[in-house]
Amino acid sequence: MAAPSRDLLRPLRLFGLFFRVGALNELQYRANFAIQIFQSAIALGTGLAVIGLVFSQTTELNGWSQPELLAVFGVHILMGGIIGTVIQPNMIRLMEDVRQGTLDFVLTKPEDSQVLVSVREFRIWQAVDAIVGMVVLGVAVAQLQVGVGLVQTLAFALTLVLGGLMIYCFWLILTIGAFWVVRMDQIVEMFEGVYQSGRWPVTIYPGWLRYSLTFLVPIAFAVTVPAEALTSRLTPETLALAAGFAALILAFTRWFWRFGLRRYSGASA
Repeated sequence: MAAPSRDLLRPLRLFGLFFRVGALNELQYRANFAIQIFQSAIALGTGLAVIGLVFSQTTELNGWSQPELLAVFGVHILMGGIIGTVIQPNMIRLMEDVRQGTLDFVLTKPEDSQVLVSVREFRIWQAVDAIVGMVVLGVAVAQLQVGVGLVQTLAFALTLVLGGLMIYCFWLILTIGAFWVVRMDQIVEMFEGVYQSGRWPVTIYPGWLRYSLTFLVPIAFAVTVPAEALTSRLTPETLALAAGFAALILAFTRWFWRFGLRRYSGASA
């Protein structure tokens, strides 16, 4: 009876193993830490300046107060740090492996191939953004007129996990396109450009764009919904929709990964 539980823990053990290896590799280049702090400081200062400029002209933006908008900005930075630390490096390496035919080394290992391609690379200095995002969130919570209780905190944690899973699935679905298209490098710039729209609540956008940022590129679920949970705006219907959509996209991504592998010919082809 203990075997199934051990199988469920294998991805976590692989995650921990590769994280330690990635951290040791990154620690060899500590100058990157200073560069990352500088980049994060510029991004933070620019974002705060824009929010300050907006609220120098109005007291709210489509019903969002300044502390609430600061919470959205904090989640945006936090999720961006998670993407840059875990998701994006692995997807870029996967694209390179498919192009060079070196994905064979993953497929021949006695582990789940999707899990392996998802946890091999870490950029720990990108975690600076995650820390900065948490600090911004702390400031936003302190400025909120309504208190943040246990229910809001648990809802925030749950929606943050669901949003991260959906962003991972979106990235992997795009990356699987490398099995058909040789060069997929442009999707990195494309995603980063689209992701910048998440620093504002999706409710301020026109309907067509709001739905696109919710169901085509799940930035609303990754950024706006966690911010809604923290600011007591989240409804049970939205939470149920987030959970259902996460389950749906996870199932589709699993199927699409297996479908894409059939197109992979390997280095010996």
